[in-house]
Amino acid sequence: MTNTRRRLAAASGAGAMIAALGGIALAVALAPWFSVTANALSDLGVADRAAVATAFNGGLLLGGAVALVYAWTLWAAAGTLWSRVVAVEFGVAALLMGGVGAFPSGTSLHFPVALGFYLVLTLVLATDGAVRRTTTAGRLALAAAGVHVGQWWLWIAGVRLGPGLAIPELVGALLLAAWVVAGSPVAPLTNRVSR
Repeated sequence: MTNTRRRLAAASGAGAMIAALGGIALAVALAPWFSVTANALSDLGVADRAAVATAFNGGLLLGGAVALVYAWTLWAAAGTLWSRVVAVEFGVAALLMGGVGAFPSGTSLHFPVALGFYLVLTLVLATDGAVRRTTTAGRLALAAAGVHVGQWWLWIAGVRLGPGLAIPELVGALLLAAWVVAGSPVAPLTNRVSR
């Protein structure tokens, strides 16, 4: 990967995750009523206070847009067909992440977009893990996919701290963020590990 692409990957990966997670964190800070055990993250996108909804939805929209640049860096660095599949999957995840902000809870497209995001997020991790299974980064991506599926399975089975979706949603978001900044083939923090 060229130095320009490496810098673009670092900037877009970090920028996308800072925008998305920062928007969530800001919305939580502005919403004293919010509880990770009782609410879904998407409740922030329809909050009565405009600042809360703007922070949440805006962060996801901006994060999704910047993540598309990261998808391009994944595509440009791909050496195999399956590596390109990972790039396309990540691009779809980026669009769906932005879609969660574009279609707030209660709109007809919110549920399919949000569900799609978490399903495609798992697919990104699993596909990348399978493609690079002989590397440490690949095995960690497979483990992250397993953790993501497992924690949702536990939530569905009733093993949870409360009725809210925020905890499993945050786990998924953090797993994706870790992959973007430290585990993907163009990860800005540990690019050498991912090869």
